[in-house]
Amino acid sequence: MEPGDLQPEQNLIHRAWRNVPDFFAKQDISLQRKEIDEFIATTFSTGAAYYYVLDFFNIHKPMLVSRSVEQILGLDPSTTTIQSIIERGHPEDLSFASAAEESALRILNSQIGRDQVKNYKISYCGRLRTRDGSYRMFNHQALILATDDANRVSKVLSIHTDISHITTRNNYKLSLLHLFGGQSYLNIDVFDEKMQLIGAPSLFTEREMQIVRLLADGKTSVEIAGILRISQHTVKNHRKNILKKADCKTTGQLVSKVLVEGLV
Repeated sequence: MEPGDLQPEQNLIHRAWRNVPDFFAKQDISLQRKEIDEFIATTFSTGAAYYYVLDFFNIHKPMLVSRSVEQILGLDPSTTTIQSIIERGHPEDLSFASAAEESALRILNSQIGRDQVKNYKISYCGRLRTRDGSYRMFNHQALILATDDANRVSKVLSIHTDISHITTRNNYKLSLLHLFGGQSYLNIDVFDEKMQLIGAPSLFTEREMQIVRLLADGKTSVEIAGILRISQHTVKNHRKNILKKADCKTTGQLVSKVLVEGLV
């Protein structure tokens, strides 16, 4: 089945994918688990998280899903489809998620260029119904794993991280982050059709990004120094620069910002 045959028609997320023609591959692309592990290694998440691989040639079939989806959402990993995850979305967030998906695909397709799609991470937030029936805030991060010879998308890795212990507020913004320090597009208002997209270099250096990830994971300066094999004084200087760049006064404020805005 080709992406042009996606059903059901009335599902807003499916319709968002349909609205960007010729973006998806027209033949199946094989993918090794090693490649998935490598992509996960480039993405940081703190808190409870699960991942799934969406294959656009088998859109209605069970996906490759991490076992943690059962503990978090109460879904059976062996039968989880993209539709079962979409149905866990909060009704009030559905229109935003649909607009974010379509905006991300259009920007990648038209402004950034399909030859660059594997260099970017899509990030936005939304509420999902969890195993106990309550709604919690999750950060959605998506990375394109496989494309065909024309750079049309075949498989996408998505990671959903529970960030409700950090914030319950959704900024309703989309970010497209370059994985290797290139031009990123942050805090896009997907409902503002006149918004001009301005790319900017990644906020943090590679070393600063390592430290931000470790801070978000609850590590102290002493622990970070040991992990990165640098002095505590160097870590202190990096932390000072990181807070200044992020316009934050505390580490807690920093962690909240980078998770909500998808900066890591």
